[in-house]
Amino acid sequence: MATPASDTLHELLSTRYSCRSFLPEPLPRATTERILATAQRTASWCNAQPWQVHIASGETLARLRAAFQERIASTPPAPDLPWPREYRGVYQERRRECGYGLYDALGIAKGDRAASARQAAENFSMFGAPHVAIVSSDEALGVYGAVDCGAYVANFLLAAHSLGVASVPQAALASYPGVLREVLGIGEDRTIVCGISFGLADPAHPANQFRTTRADPASSVVWRD
Repeated sequence: MATPASDTLHELLSTRYSCRSFLPEPLPRATTERILATAQRTASWCNAQPWQVHIASGETLARLRAAFQERIASTPPAPDLPWPREYRGVYQERRRECGYGLYDALGIAKGDRAASARQAAENFSMFGAPHVAIVSSDEALGVYGAVDCGAYVANFLLAAHSLGVASVPQAALASYPGVLREVLGIGEDRTIVCGISFGLADPAHPANQFRTTRADPASSVVWRD
């Protein structure tokens, strides 16, 4: 049975998208604080609330961008959390659909490796966003701390969207944890999970016209009555 609250949640989930081009204007601090206050309500194992969020803006964000550009030119990725071993079956199909759909929106031809590499590098300029949040967990909590952070990230994205703020979660930013530790002062006792770039969307950019699809819920559920 639908309720006004469930309708609102469904609408937020249905209309939120990953923004890949932002306007440069910074958000009011009160807006970001509202997002953080809402996301802090995220449920977590034993209510540990293991997430810690470093938010970079202004001069700090400029230094972070410069440090990334220097590092990615000379150093291979070394994330704290291992990347997926492989995408197989339907997961690979969905991954390809997402990538090809984005590149098509941007006019990047299939097989154009130079253009696709340039687009991938946009991750490290945070797609021009005025703010980035770097999410980390207590290293001692292992995979369950990272799972809790994933729930926090999802709620951060929804909270932002509810206020008209665009965002994009970025595992790519966790590729170089050394950069984040050096610029933001994140300790070795923290596992860096991902970043979230956020701000106001550039509505004219073709990347922001692209939308991913979702599978039928029945494909993800096994009933055992």
